[in-house]
Amino acid sequence: MTTAFIPGFLLSFGLIVAIGAQNAFVLRQGLRQEYVFAICLTCAVSDAILIAAGVAGFGLAVNTLPWLEPAMRYGGALFLLIYGVRSLRSALRAQHDSLAPSTKQTAGLAATLAACLAFTWLNPHVYLDTVVLLGSISSQYEGAKTAFALGAMSASFVFFFTLGYGARLLRPLFANPRAWRVLDALVGIAMLAIGLKLVL
Repeated sequence: MTTAFIPGFLLSFGLIVAIGAQNAFVLRQGLRQEYVFAICLTCAVSDAILIAAGVAGFGLAVNTLPWLEPAMRYGGALFLLIYGVRSLRSALRAQHDSLAPSTKQTAGLAATLAACLAFTWLNPHVYLDTVVLLGSISSQYEGAKTAFALGAMSASFVFFFTLGYGARLLRPLFANPRAWRVLDALVGIAMLAIGLKLVL
């Protein structure tokens, strides 16, 4: 079992750790300490569902639907571009009000989870990493696909909960309003870059 579990864990972890829209969103929620558990659980469970689908062979079905890839790509790009513009507008504000999450009127849980689900399910790269790539590699572990999938799923849970709850260690840095504005600017630029890359 470990001969398939460990490769699944390491491969999945290596794919997730790259900075992207979803990770930036989890980091931001962790810094603000808003709905951290719900956000981390949503991301990890979503990954687990996609990994299970990939290992079960759904990746082959995706490849046979030519309209699905462009639909996912342009839908995800539109969402990322809109969110990127919002982040850049936040970074350019003279006063940044995100520094006091306990006193600031924040988005509700439903709206926050909706954004989290959009970052996850509207991102074509998530499907390429989990469904297509992990799904195809799992075929090398015939007879141990379940162990491979469990390893990959475990990596998602470890990463997202570490990122979400570990972000609080950076809170002293983000006591400075400039740090939040820099974070918003970097997130906005990253979102726009990813969105434009998907379109182009």
